[in-house]
Amino acid sequence: MDNPTGLKDSQSKLKATHSVNNMSELFELALSFTRKWEGGFVNHPADPGGKTNFGITQSVFDSWRKSRGLSTLDVRMIGREEVSQIYYQNYWKPARCEQMVKPLAIVHFDTAVNFGVAGSIMSLQEAISAYPVDGIWGPITQGKFERNNTKTTAQKIIQGRKDYRYQRVSQSPSQRVFLQGWLNRDDDLAHFIRGMA
Repeated sequence: MDNPTGLKDSQSKLKATHSVNNMSELFELALSFTRKWEGGFVNHPADPGGKTNFGITQSVFDSWRKSRGLSTLDVRMIGREEVSQIYYQNYWKPARCEQMVKPLAIVHFDTAVNFGVAGSIMSLQEAISAYPVDGIWGPITQGKFERNNTKTTAQKIIQGRKDYRYQRVSQSPSQRVFLQGWLNRDDDLAHFIRGMA
């Protein structure tokens, strides 16, 4: 049950969790791009994610708070520090972005936020021909990744994202309302990493 009065208790517990100040500069750079596209509260009827704020769904926010012994809150009440911590702990770390060169880390992180961690790993597997494409980072994926930890792989992932968007709209016409926004994000991501080594 939502408990807005639990905000003060939340603040002291949050300070005991992983500090945003300890997060890497590369994560902060990746997050700066993703925040641009995940800002504000939305609850679009055609979006299966439901209520979302700064790209965090209500269900993800509930799970994250419960795992820290905090009462649940409406996702509209999410704080900036909570957003950063959730992105770092639930997306950046599990997607292994810290192992990657700058452009690939940024693209892979944004893909994890947009498609889920397993979805980002599948996108990576497709880009580097690591089969089976199953969303699991096993020894085959690790070996292929070590040989393809490059900006070229990042660019392949972006193209794969675009291809998937068209396929999704073809299979689910109700999603067409989101298509141009998705493609704008993909194009902006390609532009964001263009000058990076």
